Amino acid sequence: MLDDAPVVIGVPARNEEAMLPGLLAALAALAVDRSALDVCLYLDDCRDGSAALLARLAPTLPFRLTVAQGGAGAAPNAGAARRAAMALGLQRLGGAEGLIFTTDADSKPRRDWIGAGRNALREAEVVAGRIVRSHAAADPRASRVEYYYDRLHRYRRSIDPVGWEARDTHHFSGGANIAIRASAYRLLGGFLPLPSGEDARLLDDASRAGLRVRRDAAMVVETSSRREGRIAGGLAGLLRALDHGEQPRMADPRGAAWQWRAQAAARRGFAMMDRADARSALGARLGLSADHILGVARDCPNGEAFAMRVVPAPPVDWGTVSLTEAEDILTALECRDREVAA
Repeated sequence: MLDDAPVVIGVPARNEEAMLPGLLAALAALAVDRSALDVCLYLDDCRDGSAALLARLAPTLPFRLTVAQGGAGAAPNAGAARRAAMALGLQRLGGAEGLIFTTDADSKPRRDWIGAGRNALREAEVVAGRIVRSHAAADPRASRVEYYYDRLHRYRRSIDPVGWEARDTHHFSGGANIAIRASAYRLLGGFLPLPSGEDARLLDDASRAGLRVRRDAAMVVETSSRREGRIAGGLAGLLRALDHGEQPRMADPRGAAWQWRAQAAARRGFAMMDRADARSALGARLGLSADHILGVARDCPNGEAFAMRVVPAPPVDWGTVSLTEAEDILTALECRDREVAA
């Protein structure tokens, strides 16, 4: 069914006249039936020549292009703009099932992006692909941060494995590279109109709803390494901070490790929620009553939703540590688990 499912791509843009030609060229080169492809661009209070550029290029493109303008006078809001771009995509689909991809205007999906997304969506309802930065070699500290988070996510899946995760996985959850089944997007109610972080929030909400969220490195988008971003708290801000010598602080990975082990236990225990002893044992581990455990379980469609909803914050506030300290702590956690497994 997914082989024949229609594909739409939703892209928000805010004053991206200089970057749009690169995006459109990458989309025109996709290894897909481009005559059946819909690209929906939402221009979020654009004050540059983006609209005129798109009007000029539209007749030359090998796919259908829908452009809408909005957000006049509004403060930048990444979530609202992406939500609007995706709404255009849903309109193109009508009520039919289909696949919705989203990326950013300063990004370039690789030629096999749609094919890799289709393959991944056979295993899950939502897929977050890998995001690579152009000229990443010029930002070794940022690359080190990204590598650490990749290690951390792989560690998560080593202690809380799920059948739908990609073998070659990663940590990215950015809107520059997400694919989702239209039915799942409708179920979740779409991206929330948040000033930033709408992408990670959608993935969290999907897991809490019991949907399978896959992080698949085979689905790749290249994005810019520019320092002037369109929103606060984005990649550009991180790169500027590192340029200015700021030392990144990371959440101590021991807190995340406690949560992931607890989620693994909850996932295993969901099938035994009819047993009082199982509820009591899980409650004791999480610091919750057996009745609370049962109440959460009754509202969950499956073990994924239960694991994401029932596990509380870690009982110890581990605080933040330097990147070097975080790397060392993660190494100790990895070694300990290898020794236990042996």
